[in-house]
Amino acid sequence: MVDAGVLGARIASSAVAPLVKKLFVKDQPGAGLVSSPVRISALVSFGREKRSVTPKDVEKVAAELVRRALKTAGPGEQPVTAEEATAVTHALGHSLASLGTLTIEDYEAVDLGPEEFARTLRSHAAVISYGLSGDGELFYEQLLHTAALHILNFFTQRSTYIARQQTAQSRQLARLVRAVDVLLGRLPSQSAEDAGFEARYAEHITGRYGTLTIYGLDTGTSEWSLDTAYLSLEATRERDGQDSGLQIPAEQVLAQHDQVLLRGVAGSGKTTLVQWLAVTTASRAYDHGLTHLIGRVPFVLPMRRIVRPGTEFPIPGDFLKAVGCPVAGEQPAGWAERVLRAGRGVLLVDGIDEIAGDRRDAARRWLRELTRTFPGNLWLVTSRPSAVPERWLEAADFHELTLSPMARDDVATFVRRWHRAAGADEAEGMSLLQAVRTTSELNRLATNPLMCGMLCALHRDRRGFLPQDRKSLYEAALTMLLERRDRERELDHPDGLRIPYATQVQLLQKLAWWLIRNSRAEMDRSDALHIIGQAVPAVNLDGTAEDVYRSLLLRSGLLREPAEGRVDFLHRTFQDYLGSRLAVQELDFDLLVNHSRYDDWEDVILLAIAHARPKEAEQMLRRLVGQDSSRGKLLAAAGLRYVAEVELSVRELVEEGVGSLIPPRSITEAEELGRAGGDLLLALLPGPENVDNRTAHHVVQAASHLGNEAALHFLTRFRKHPSQEVQTTLAACWPRFDRALYARDILAHLPQQRRVTVRGAEDLRTLRALGGWEDIRILGPYRVEELTELIVQERLVRLFLEAPHPVDGLAWLAVFPRLERVRVATEVSPYVAQQVPLRIELITPRTSRS
Repeated sequence: MVDAGVLGARIASSAVAPLVKKLFVKDQPGAGLVSSPVRISALVSFGREKRSVTPKDVEKVAAELVRRALKTAGPGEQPVTAEEATAVTHALGHSLASLGTLTIEDYEAVDLGPEEFARTLRSHAAVISYGLSGDGELFYEQLLHTAALHILNFFTQRSTYIARQQTAQSRQLARLVRAVDVLLGRLPSQSAEDAGFEARYAEHITGRYGTLTIYGLDTGTSEWSLDTAYLSLEATRERDGQDSGLQIPAEQVLAQHDQVLLRGVAGSGKTTLVQWLAVTTASRAYDHGLTHLIGRVPFVLPMRRIVRPGTEFPIPGDFLKAVGCPVAGEQPAGWAERVLRAGRGVLLVDGIDEIAGDRRDAARRWLRELTRTFPGNLWLVTSRPSAVPERWLEAADFHELTLSPMARDDVATFVRRWHRAAGADEAEGMSLLQAVRTTSELNRLATNPLMCGMLCALHRDRRGFLPQDRKSLYEAALTMLLERRDRERELDHPDGLRIPYATQVQLLQKLAWWLIRNSRAEMDRSDALHIIGQAVPAVNLDGTAEDVYRSLLLRSGLLREPAEGRVDFLHRTFQDYLGSRLAVQELDFDLLVNHSRYDDWEDVILLAIAHARPKEAEQMLRRLVGQDSSRGKLLAAAGLRYVAEVELSVRELVEEGVGSLIPPRSITEAEELGRAGGDLLLALLPGPENVDNRTAHHVVQAASHLGNEAALHFLTRFRKHPSQEVQTTLAACWPRFDRALYARDILAHLPQQRRVTVRGAEDLRTLRALGGWEDIRILGPYRVEELTELIVQERLVRLFLEAPHPVDGLAWLAVFPRLERVRVATEVSPYVAQQVPLRIELITPRTSRS
């Protein structure tokens, strides 16, 4: 027998909407927006003095709703008898008739939502039981809910409806109506037993996966609501290791493709995405816009749970039992197979990398067999990048995508939500964001939710301050990734090899130091196996070099295989940290100092100073200061922050060395310092508070050469500086930075609009978003149409056109009413033997335009 509750919802909007309209008066000619709400009783067609519809007609509408709902049931599936159908009709008609006595107004009803509005209709009508059975009662309630949904949607479509604050509710109701139609095509006739079990199972999924957990933090296990914490990331299609540039929101991957293999590094958000898809599918809320999830049933299949040594891969009927679902025992016989045969399943297979390598081929066969046997379902399979080769599931028609690192705005959103969920002060989150944006090592760490969560927890645990030394920060991260995360997730080592934390660190150090010494970003897999093979006897591990390598690759979260036969570190910052540890252990101080002129050795040297014993650190500082280049002196000054103990004489020597460079005394010194200083320069440059105008100008020149986000944040301190030279320099160095960020954080705050250089239409759009600009230099080819359309005409005062070839005629300049000066710079004909710049200056006074 079909479930009465399901049947009551199975009437398409094309059938319900015309019936609902019969209950209300038509808009009169000339009706439009009104200035006051409308009471519902004034809208119904049977409650007016001149009735166009009688109460009996209301019951006819109810009878037609009942008839059409029963018509959707197949032979032998009628949920109620003919007598009970008549009772349902009377109850429904009585409820709909109560519309004529409601005192609430249309916008108030919309604000209630369909479920609460249906309850209002029932309670206001004081509907008695009419002798309904359990199925009859359920049938009546679902029909009333369906009618309520369409009634509210009808209100919002009327020309006299006052939108005011109900715009969001109107869109939501329209989405609900469309969702119901999608549901009708996807939801089969169900027995009451199946429908009841699905409801209980959905409650379990929502409760089980509705919180987000981050493991391995010194502050303990962190949990908060998935709705609050979930962050939409991007997924990118890759082919042969190349990024195609096609990005889609990760939660939409199953809207694009029925079967997806999603790769992502440790902590990138794969499991969180699985949880979000499961909860969204199970919630039975249809206003989220993800129509591909409507009416489906999620199966969350963590591979580490369902694949145990000596066990077989589960068949659908055993899915819930395999994951330890507490309602598995209530599952009706054959229910899972019925769901999959109807194409209603959302199968979320999480963590192919978390099963033993020798079982992954069996997992692939299992997946291929299931997808062939039960076509039409949605499949998401997740894995770390190196666990399976490219096209691993291509034969089963899976599309491969990769989770992208978090963008700048993603990090800000995550930090705000984390602190809100943790009940922390908003200012605390802003403090962390500032630290992340201005500190290069933190910026490099904050690339995925796991690492962002670590920074948030450490920051809060220390009452708003992260560890003052990088060594402690990285040590906390390593402990989480190499030891605590797997242990707290109760993850068995799938390859049967348990490597102690200290041993993992020692082996990773050897790989990191080899890469650094050889100035390599990645190494051959054979080289990695050779290095590990030499170390295995000394670290007393039970396993071959291949076993150890695979364990480090899959479980550490630090190594990856970017291409076949190649291996590198996921985060360069961890490579530098681990390599510097081994450099100090091996006493390779000369090698470190001799490479101080190379940018990619900067972090290695600073971290080595942090790891070194006091006398070793002092010796490194002396040698760095003694170098002829400014680079060594800057490194020594930055290194002082990493030393726990240093003799006064060494400190004075370092301070004297950096004092000869900072602050810069000329533009030439500033430019040289900017090119040589790198990120460590910003911590040494003075702010605008206690320097004269000339020095402030030189400081801005030096910092602007870095062109990164940390430098941008530093320069924001100078944007209100009164010096014209400082203002001109800040406007001129826009092209060195991310244009949109620089425009928002610097250009928009300059007290006077100095000349900015534009290199394309996108730059013009950015300036237009600021309200326009007065002094613009166009560099490179341009189209007159773009200039006249994108430059705010009322703002432009000075224009400098510098292009390979001049544009014929300047008559188009007449559209700029405030334009006072135009300068055109180009080259003379290429046939002239000596090419020299030809500059033409046209001055157009406001009073006499030409």
